[in-house]
Amino acid sequence: MAEPEGLFDTGPPSTPRGGGGSLSAQQGMAAPLAVRMRPRTLDELVGQQQLREPGSPLRQLIDDQRSLSLLLWGPPGTGKTTIASIVSQSTDRRFVEVSAVSAGVKEVRAAIDAARAELARGGAETVLFVDEVHRFSKAQQDALLPGVENRWVSLVAATTENPFFSVISPLLSRSLLLRLESLSDDDVRGVMGSALTDERGLGGRFTVDDDALDHLVRLAGGDARRSLTYLEAATGAAAARGTSVVDLATAETAVDRAAVRYDRQGDQHYDVTSAFIKSVRGSDADAALHYLARMMEAGEDPRFIARRLVILASEDIGLADPTALTTAVAAAQAVQLIGMPEAGLNLAHATIALAVAPKSNAVTTAIAAASADVKAGRIGPVPSHLRDAHYGGAKKLGHGTSYVYAHDAPFGIAEQQYAPDVVADASYYQPTDHGAEAAVKERWERIKRLVRGRARGR
Repeated sequence: MAEPEGLFDTGPPSTPRGGGGSLSAQQGMAAPLAVRMRPRTLDELVGQQQLREPGSPLRQLIDDQRSLSLLLWGPPGTGKTTIASIVSQSTDRRFVEVSAVSAGVKEVRAAIDAARAELARGGAETVLFVDEVHRFSKAQQDALLPGVENRWVSLVAATTENPFFSVISPLLSRSLLLRLESLSDDDVRGVMGSALTDERGLGGRFTVDDDALDHLVRLAGGDARRSLTYLEAATGAAAARGTSVVDLATAETAVDRAAVRYDRQGDQHYDVTSAFIKSVRGSDADAALHYLARMMEAGEDPRFIARRLVILASEDIGLADPTALTTAVAAAQAVQLIGMPEAGLNLAHATIALAVAPKSNAVTTAIAAASADVKAGRIGPVPSHLRDAHYGGAKKLGHGTSYVYAHDAPFGIAEQQYAPDVVADASYYQPTDHGAEAAVKERWERIKRLVRGRARGR
């Protein structure tokens, strides 16, 4: 959820301690509950105990006013913007925000130049806050480097995405990375409890039944800002009904569904996708369906999900269930033919089928082993009897002259050497005893004995 526009607007460059502006003006009762209840000091910050310890980088930045640049990485509603707000109110430095949504390289450089000029005339140091820094292009992030490297600014940058993917390495190496975790249910319950009693919040005008509070906590999903938004909606619904008590029915009516925390381009994309694949691989159909539902509800491209299932069918199942690939490909085709939301049934069908199928990674290890030999230079010449003989002069070179046509041999299996000499004894495919691959294993062992029986002695 985006911050209220103008929340961190500041005054003139020389104005100390955040410059007033809308940071203080937004605290009126007309402001959203989440804004009114924003913690004012680190001690009021809920959760993130690891960041509030004595001597921690945040304590050094705020209490000791040290020049540090920080990257705050965590899910929405865990305190990233709140920390920036605390910095703006608790230090004697200028506080400047640059919008990662609307600012360009020109604006970034102007902010850095203004901070440098302020230092040159003996003025206050500048804290530069960049929310959603992952939205900055490489050029915009590059523009931050001189200010950070020369400590013309103390950068506080916030991101919901994995900075190892979304932030350039030079900026990452010049900043301290602080990881914020999702709040616990008890933390979220405490946030809402404070909002119910605090005069900045609801001032004791409402009470919330335990089952309704549990419902709001569950929907918040560790997001403090979301929990206060839901609480405000629920109390508003209660007021509209002429009551000061929020019961479960009122809470359910006011907040009809949870917002799915998932960014198709961000860290949640990688984490949820990883959990989905690992759940199918681990044969937990229920967990796999949970992650599938999260992806579909968040609007993930169904073709991406289908592609992952097609890959998994060979990577993790292979010949343990020869129908797995057919099922996955059929689901992928159904996605193309039908589209969402109906194709969600096809994806669920394939997900369950692949989750409960017997598993084997023998196909994966086989091609990996073969590729390793090729990369290591173990390629060797193709045996002469296997070479192309469909051109004039081929027989004079001995190409194809001793080739045995497999269909003329007993059982349709000809005893002859197929692999180059350098890998003639290689055994890449090691079938398991899982599912249908047990029968494949038995057949493959018989075939190898027939094919390679006397070939090894040549």
